[in-house]
Amino acid sequence: MTETQPAAAVPELTGQQRTVPTPRGPARVDLIVPDPAVTSLLVLGHGAGGDVTAPDLSALTAAAIRAAVAVARVTQPYRVAGRRAPAPAGHLDEAWLAVVADLLAGFATAPALIVGGRSSGARVACRTAAALGAAGVVALAFPLHPPGRPERSRLAELDTGRPTLVVNGDRDPFGVPAPAPGRDVVVRPGQRHDLKGDPAGTAAIVVRWLAGHGWAHP
Repeated sequence: MTETQPAAAVPELTGQQRTVPTPRGPARVDLIVPDPAVTSLLVLGHGAGGDVTAPDLSALTAAAIRAAVAVARVTQPYRVAGRRAPAPAGHLDEAWLAVVADLLAGFATAPALIVGGRSSGARVACRTAAALGAAGVVALAFPLHPPGRPERSRLAELDTGRPTLVVNGDRDPFGVPAPAPGRDVVVRPGQRHDLKGDPAGTAAIVVRWLAGHGWAHP
């Protein structure tokens, strides 16, 4: 059995939590900007019924900040309103686009934009990457298909047109996508959809990938 490791604590750095209005209601943003240098902005979304404190998102936030990456974790309007059932895909994308535009407007010089998230949040990031002009995409626990329904593939959403990293567990009942040109896939042995077994290791994989593209300090 894989031992679950505690999520990494997010360093106490310059940060803020605020509400951002969107066409689908208010979203919440937790933004941490490392001081003084910022190499890129990583915007992360949560899973369908989860939140931005998921172990993999928390560990990635901590590791990215240490690598001079500004990190914004976005809570979708339906979760801010206290609902667990996700909004329709179009509503999620619409809210996400509004939040990311608001975030970018807060930087005097726009940093390289990396969009990502886990599960449903990864899907939103993939679908909207081109519209946002993102430099890259990070997809944690990308749900390739509903459990037991491989014929309902969402593989097309991973055709983002920009460098994309997918990190999935080999026991994920939602499936594991195959690598392709422009799409790196890292499969974590013994891990399921929650990626709780080694969140720090997952974060390290992502930061190395970001650094390899010049979006994070090695």
